[in-house]
Amino acid sequence: MRFALMLAIAAVVPCGQVDAYPLDGYASTGIGRLEEARRVQEGLLPGVKQPKGALLPTEAVDLRLLEHPDFQIPAPDPEFSMALVALLGDRAGDYNLGVLDLSDLAHPVYAEHRADEARNPGSVGKLLVGLGLFQTLADVYPDDIQARLDVLRNTVITADDFVISDHHTVRMWDRDGEKLIRRPLEVGDRGTLYEYLDWMMSASSNAAAATVMKQMMLLGHFGRDYPVSDAAGKSLFKDTPRTDLNALLATVIQTPVTRNGLDLTQFRQGSFFTATGKRYVPGTSSYGTARELMRYLVRLEQGKLVDAFSSREIKRLLYVTERRIRYASTPTLMPAAVYFKSGSLYECRPEPDFRCLKYHGNVKNYMNSVAIIEAPAAERRLYYLVALMSNVLRRNSAVDHQTLASRIHKLIEQRHAEAPRAPVQ
Repeated sequence: MRFALMLAIAAVVPCGQVDAYPLDGYASTGIGRLEEARRVQEGLLPGVKQPKGALLPTEAVDLRLLEHPDFQIPAPDPEFSMALVALLGDRAGDYNLGVLDLSDLAHPVYAEHRADEARNPGSVGKLLVGLGLFQTLADVYPDDIQARLDVLRNTVITADDFVISDHHTVRMWDRDGEKLIRRPLEVGDRGTLYEYLDWMMSASSNAAAATVMKQMMLLGHFGRDYPVSDAAGKSLFKDTPRTDLNALLATVIQTPVTRNGLDLTQFRQGSFFTATGKRYVPGTSSYGTARELMRYLVRLEQGKLVDAFSSREIKRLLYVTERRIRYASTPTLMPAAVYFKSGSLYECRPEPDFRCLKYHGNVKNYMNSVAIIEAPAAERRLYYLVALMSNVLRRNSAVDHQTLASRIHKLIEQRHAEAPRAPVQ
């Protein structure tokens, strides 16, 4: 059902978290946690304030390659690629990496290392959930962006068993009590579709991702009759054969990949992010390559993921406006605007003298990050894109990514130190 926004209330271990969307976005989106973050920033509530790079207003978060629709990622530059590989040291074989330097758009330079090797994308696969939702909205309302916004802002969802189970905490704004609630999503929690989308992208909540995927399937099936009653939604997932549900899931999350110029054999999210979601809709495997993740970022910046409106909203959902983690957490990037999605998947087994810690898996230790960097945020003198995947066993991969982010940024700075370029317009 739709309600007015102001009535809305708020082993193998998968992980991923970072908070997004510009701080002034509450009025336009109704994403409640933004209001708490804004008040903290203004000193009205206690909390940690954000670095300068996180303070761009919504209108400043825009697509940078709209005027370059024919741009293609150039062939890897040998010298740049060698310098990039040197940053990886003796564990280079455990990394897959692409870096596209667009600081001088007249002379773009690309470097990559093992960028065509597929790995499990972890929570980076939520990029395709976002793409699928905006594509489905555009299919239902092809000529009516306001109608798409109304669906996002006014559709209030009550969490059901699709959220089971997930450990990621989300930030829910209690509008009546004007306080922030931070905990994992539970059955019965309410939020708008926009808020669930934000929780999926910002806090990387698997529960929110499963809910968004369910809503995508309902939207794709019912079209303009969406949102539907709880009874109608439950009936679809209870009474429809699993083969048909799998086909519907593929239609809303995999078909958009090829429709938007990406290669489904190189980047695919095949299943739900929660055990309950997979029980209803088994789905298939998920994978990604650093090269195709880079192509996703490029097409995003060109406004080619569905359309300019959809691409811009996805980029705003990726804008880091709260706690910076992993690749985005290096102090070197504090002055920069960072558009970021990360995910990890680690697994441990007994091993002498080894202790299983978070992000230290000894069976698998996947850590994946994509980032668009504009530095300094307001000037954008440096502008580059990063797609990074790794599987470095028995090491803290979050710290490794943080260290690598600092080194890559310094490498980009060195490339432009002698001849500063005009800011990207």
